[in-house]
Amino acid sequence: MYSDLPLFKTTYDLTLNMYMLVRNFTKEFKYTLGEQLKKETTELVILIYQANNRRDKKIVIEQAKEKIETIRLLVRLSKDLKIISLKSFVNINKYIQSSSKQISGWEKSINNN
Repeated sequence: MYSDLPLFKTTYDLTLNMYMLVRNFTKEFKYTLGEQLKKETTELVILIYQANNRRDKKIVIEQAKEKIETIRLLVRLSKDLKIISLKSFVNINKYIQSSSKQISGWEKSINNN
């Protein structure tokens, strides 16, 4: 089942933490950058679910790799604009890094088969 996948759990936790983080965005950024961050992380979780349920996972995993890099970029932008603290940046990046490594590992295992 998809919910037992470590990658699903990590990306789900990333999404939950992102929603909590965006709550604290100022009004100026909450409905622009904040909404985009929530959208991207939610779509990432859905991609992991979809990849797990397909025979040909390669295309969906490529999309997940692009999505995680987009999230990484938006989080960095949030830090550089001082929307989030360094502590929040480091915390959310742990989930991003873990997700990225797991996606890359999944991709390698598929390419080796």
